[in-house]
Amino acid sequence: MYYYKISIIGSVLEPLTYHSEEKISLYSQVTVLLNNKEKNGVVVEETSEPDFKTLKVLDISTHYYSKKQYELAKFIAGYYICALGEAFALMLPFEDSKTVDNENKSTPSSITLSQRQNEALKFLHKHEVSLLFGDTGSGKTEIYMKYFEEIISQDKRAIFLMPEISLTPQMSKRLEEHFGEQFIMWHSKLTPKQKKEALEKIYDGRAKIIAGARSSLFLPIKDLGLIVVDEEHDDSYKSSSRPRYNARDLAVYMGKLYNIPVVLGSATPSLNSYVKYPHIRLKGGHFRAKREFIYEAKEESLTPLIFYHLKNTIKQEKQAIVFLPTRANFKYLVCKDCGATYKCPYCSVGMSIHQKANAIKCHYCNYMQAIPKVCAECGSDHLSSSRIGTAEALKEIEEEMQDVKVEQFDRDTITTANKLKKALKRFNDREVDILVGTQMLSKGHDYHDVELAVILGVDNMLSIADYRAREKALSSLIQVAGRSGRASDAKVLVQTFNEEFIKAYIENYEEFLEYEKMFREGLYPPYKKLCRVLFADKNGLKAQEKMREMEECLKKFDTIEVVGAKKCAVEKVANKYRFEILLRSDKATDLIKAVKSCKNSMAEIDMDPIDFA
Repeated sequence: MYYYKISIIGSVLEPLTYHSEEKISLYSQVTVLLNNKEKNGVVVEETSEPDFKTLKVLDISTHYYSKKQYELAKFIAGYYICALGEAFALMLPFEDSKTVDNENKSTPSSITLSQRQNEALKFLHKHEVSLLFGDTGSGKTEIYMKYFEEIISQDKRAIFLMPEISLTPQMSKRLEEHFGEQFIMWHSKLTPKQKKEALEKIYDGRAKIIAGARSSLFLPIKDLGLIVVDEEHDDSYKSSSRPRYNARDLAVYMGKLYNIPVVLGSATPSLNSYVKYPHIRLKGGHFRAKREFIYEAKEESLTPLIFYHLKNTIKQEKQAIVFLPTRANFKYLVCKDCGATYKCPYCSVGMSIHQKANAIKCHYCNYMQAIPKVCAECGSDHLSSSRIGTAEALKEIEEEMQDVKVEQFDRDTITTANKLKKALKRFNDREVDILVGTQMLSKGHDYHDVELAVILGVDNMLSIADYRAREKALSSLIQVAGRSGRASDAKVLVQTFNEEFIKAYIENYEEFLEYEKMFREGLYPPYKKLCRVLFADKNGLKAQEKMREMEECLKKFDTIEVVGAKKCAVEKVANKYRFEILLRSDKATDLIKAVKSCKNSMAEIDMDPIDFA
């Protein structure tokens, strides 16, 4: 009889001991019983016969995990403080019966790099981890593609990581045209059939370049030779649920584990990457057009100046994009007489107004109710709305410019990959004159004829209680502005009371990063490590008590600092009251040690947090 410790995939339990009459290879996927239910598990260790009764392994699958996948799962469990089974749940196993096609089908290259791009590629070759800091339109994608060609010629494969929102039909088409059958996409919007087909290509080796969202890191790829993380600054690389990993940081760890190069790329890199890794700067681009910046010191609204420029742009038969950080019609509904705000009954946040659905909606838990006619507190009918959203901007533009075709471009309207593809096609085919959208507007889309970019809501982004508020606001501004002026000179109209700050850095992000270093040193990443511990329960007093218990324990560690322990900024979400502890230290190992020693059943650990709302 053989005895094995088996990690149950997706379970929070430590590995459990089972027996088998036949020998099982380490890291094989097996089926076992847990609480009378069949579960998949991974064999992580052979062990001696225990002094308690064990259950039998029911089935040994042809699927298995590699030793490196096991090492990666162990790292995730240790660093991000979760169970090994939760880490394995991120991964897809290899398949035993598959024969891998390693035949090199590389085609003659049609990519010609400029001297500066060649210098950049040589720089990337020299470093294990490097940052390609290239302006929008400076040719980062061509450099990646040239590097991919080299990897294929070495009979190796590459992962091309992009934020989900950047996995555009345009990027897919470009890579597919160049690499053909050797290229596949992997993201959450794929149908089960498309996922199955993509996985077949990965198993049999036909897929050499795998472009995808953060989950692509965990695909069963043999002969991995390179990982490229594009738009490395993007917050969507960080998982908001357990395990709360950051795909960019995991890519760097995987580079060491697999002994392969990792390239991070961005026009607006995070200060973390800028400080930590060697970088090469690519300035300017193949767009010869100039951009003129216009500033308007007004509160978030569509003003006569904005309409003047929109009308002028359309008169010249050009297109415009209008960026707002808020979806819906308005962010909040407020009573003018008593000041009451319509908040979600389950979350301590104001609800957004969706006039098309005649509803106010919570963007945290999706609770909806009809738009009220009178104030619930005082009965007044003087209800007003604040902070304009995309749907309201669209409505106002349509009312002011009746012959103009305007389209909304956000998560409320673009819900599938097919809708995204069609919306972009309509815009590039000139069926739409103005696109009104959120962050989605800025992500990797190639708009041919945009001569005006209108940017609202900058001051709201700057005023968020987050040490990265300036970095995030400026990055968004640069990314949106970069979608204009690709064919001819363009205007960028920024509505803000912070003109001086934006003017200083809008065309010199490198100088901003150098300036920002001074504020972070000794306080925040990349110079310090942070950890956020969350507590949530329907009983607020219980959640607060658990927080205080852990806080007292953590104060005994002199290698870490308890920055604060309090209610979360959004105190209640989905009817649960939330509290948090923020910890700071010079070393991640000190934070992990302290948190593991003091952790209680309610504590949810978020290493390297990015969300402070």
